[in-house]
Amino acid sequence: MSRRPGLGYKYFDLIMALFVSVLIISNVASSKIVDLGPFTFDGGTLLFPISYIFGDILTEVYGYRRSRRVIWAGFGAAALMAGVLALVGALPPAQGWEHQEAYEAILGTTPRIVAGSLVAYFVGEFSNSYVLAKMKIWTQGRLLWTRTIGSTLVGEGVDTFLFVLIAFGGALPWALWWSILISNYVFKVGLEAAMTPVTYRITNFLKQSENEDVYDIGTDFNPFKVTA
Repeated sequence: MSRRPGLGYKYFDLIMALFVSVLIISNVASSKIVDLGPFTFDGGTLLFPISYIFGDILTEVYGYRRSRRVIWAGFGAAALMAGVLALVGALPPAQGWEHQEAYEAILGTTPRIVAGSLVAYFVGEFSNSYVLAKMKIWTQGRLLWTRTIGSTLVGEGVDTFLFVLIAFGGALPWALWWSILISNYVFKVGLEAAMTPVTYRITNFLKQSENEDVYDIGTDFNPFKVTA
């Protein structure tokens, strides 16, 4: 019998908390565009790819159904953050508090950024989880690296394009826009590939510790079905 999501697991809740934290921090950090060597990207890119590593681990160990609940938890947290920041920004500043312009300059851009992030996150994370779950069945659980990297190529591709389009399309010169798009994608996929040994270690540890290794045979992959 399959356990209810999160029930009886040692590390499921911890991974969920880390996953949501990475998403929230990335959304705020995305307000700044940075140069790092040959790459030009939003600051959230430094951390956001880790959410895909968590997504791979969750789907590989606990299965698509439980990963789906975590993805929705992250979506809800990001939407709540966007709403609160927008509300706080709209409220009149207290007398003597002179940082309204600074707040709007840094966090005032977050509604569009978070809108892009939410759409891109939703489509990208579910694409990533779906591809990994299907590839696990096709490979019969062998060659973990093929599905972690393969699912990332799809998920991060969709995520990066949608996010950069919605968050920065028309707001930046198109030369910079393309630079951000390409740099984001190459950096994210490269980080995922570089982290493969770590993903292997964590995945193997969790499978042994949790006594779980789900194959999504017969799984309903409807992303909107969060009750099962």
